[in-house]
Amino acid sequence: MHTQREKYERMKALHAGPGAFVIPNAWDAGSARLLESLGFQALATTSAGYAFARGKRDSFAALSREEILHNAAEIVGAVDLPVSADLEDGFGHAPDICAATIRQACDTGLVGGSIEDATGDPDAPIYEFSLAVERVQAAAEAAQGLPFLLTARAENHLWGQGDLADTIKRLQAFSQAGADVLYAPGLPDIQAIRTVCQEVDKPVNVVMGLRGPGYSVEELAQAGVRRVSVGGSFARAAFGALMRAAEEVRQHGTFTYAAQAMPGADLERLMSPGKPGERS
Repeated sequence: MHTQREKYERMKALHAGPGAFVIPNAWDAGSARLLESLGFQALATTSAGYAFARGKRDSFAALSREEILHNAAEIVGAVDLPVSADLEDGFGHAPDICAATIRQACDTGLVGGSIEDATGDPDAPIYEFSLAVERVQAAAEAAQGLPFLLTARAENHLWGQGDLADTIKRLQAFSQAGADVLYAPGLPDIQAIRTVCQEVDKPVNVVMGLRGPGYSVEELAQAGVRRVSVGGSFARAAFGALMRAAEEVRQHGTFTYAAQAMPGADLERLMSPGKPGERS
């Protein structure tokens, strides 16, 4: 097994390029092992996927820092890959809370994590600019000297605020505040993605698998993207397969879904101790 420092160096190297790499989002230890077996070089977590698996909504009110970090620790312990976590808004408004979240995240074995500028308040969904920057700066200072890559997220486009200039301004300020990776989920099209990549000086993460246009990894790399995540879309795909199987049984009384189900022997191998290919 690689050490946390070794995983951190591997994660840094992936962001150095060339091209773009995919960092799929696991929602539990089992999904993490499956993704590792397919040859992905790093993983992220997903608060949405974890929430759905726990029978909860993906919201600030439903998920605590303790829950998120416990889940992340299980994912880290299940695989020998670098893992970056979805750390919501840092689990508190104050910059010092964001800093504490980063330190605790690093203590779990994570080598990266994201802090977003969404407040969770539908009446004022995005943090005021100066506070948003202070929160990222506090998180970056907490990560200083630790094996931890900080991702800063500008959430405008997920909350109906399609001001690309403000999004870029925030990302640039987050970079200056010490963020290692920049992320603006929900950008409307490839031109907006290209513009963001041209206007910032740090690696850019783009999420695919959500609503809206979809682009290939090659297209995103040509636009300047360095990292591609999938958010909760893999978890939703799994729930979609479960829904279709259950609807078939409930509505038709048939079980043809089993033909496409993953064989139990394959799952047993993946969930056994050891590295992929070595589990028995």
